[in-house]
Amino acid sequence: QLRRTVPRYPDVPSDAASRDARCREVYNSQVQGLTQRLSASGIKKVVIGISGGLDSTHALLVCARAMDALHLPRSHILGITMPGFATSARTLDQAHRLMRATGCDAREIDIRPSCEQMLKDLGHPHAAGEPQHDITFENVQAGERTSHLFRLANFNDAIVVGTGDLSELALGWCTYGVGDHMSHYNVNASVPKTLIKHLVRWVAESGDRLVADAQVLLDILDTEISPELVPGDAEGQPGQSTESQIGPYDLHDFFLYYILRFGFAPSKVAYLAHAAWHDAAAGAWPEGAHVARQAYDLGTIKRHLRSFVWRFFKTSQFKRSCVPNAPKVGSGGSLSPRGDWRAPSDGEAAVWLADLERIPDL
Repeated sequence: QLRRTVPRYPDVPSDAASRDARCREVYNSQVQGLTQRLSASGIKKVVIGISGGLDSTHALLVCARAMDALHLPRSHILGITMPGFATSARTLDQAHRLMRATGCDAREIDIRPSCEQMLKDLGHPHAAGEPQHDITFENVQAGERTSHLFRLANFNDAIVVGTGDLSELALGWCTYGVGDHMSHYNVNASVPKTLIKHLVRWVAESGDRLVADAQVLLDILDTEISPELVPGDAEGQPGQSTESQIGPYDLHDFFLYYILRFGFAPSKVAYLAHAAWHDAAAGAWPEGAHVARQAYDLGTIKRHLRSFVWRFFKTSQFKRSCVPNAPKVGSGGSLSPRGDWRAPSDGEAAVWLADLERIPDL
């Protein structure tokens, strides 16, 4: 075992003072990036889709502060929530509460009729009443949302602000093209999911009254991460859990940091991850933050690292090769082809997977 301590969250300082400084720097960098984009383009309005989930919440907070910095009314933010086939009552309520709390121009568009029409045009079994919830069923909804946002931006002389984060770009967890992959400017593209959680909490607990109702931010933080594209059960539980499908963001963000910033091989990343995560009682956790204190053994780390390596190197680069402009924040690197990361879209993961297999199964 290493004598030194490996931080569990490379992007999130453990002590409260350093974490406060990090959150302030990242948040201000995102705000500055958006204000510069608006100033340079001469555009004074933004359109943003609000799901009631984590990423769009933080992106809306950035938009609100940007409007304040530009001395523009927050009504220049067109916040659109677009319930689909699997939208829960909880997230829809949170979306409306959040938009009211920020003072944006809040609107709701039900995308189900246009999705039904597209599924009918495609000859999809859902249009005939069959409960087939495949990738087409999911992406029709994601595409309809983004199509509405872009046309609303045209109609209102605005730009679409993207909400997807760095972790999702790394894993390819977004719908390509006319989907949540695309926007005119993405404020979250170099911020990992674990840091976004702390940024939202930082705003909620800062006391600067950026939002009129800070409780809605805490409620959103307590909501399970889900794309909500597949209908859930009768009790209102979501039909999808993101981390159940792709693995815990705690580990994925750890992997991403050491691969993206340092270029470490999977075997070394796994060694460091085991040192950081094998014992929940060892090492420091973020002070005052509400995080689940859990441990991961080497077998679990290896399993999720295999998934990460496959998705990162093999299946997701084509999405990163044509991402919107975004500000680079923090020192963990970015995945923009115009900046830190360049890779072929038809690359292979074989060499990284071969190194991963050097790790013994315990």
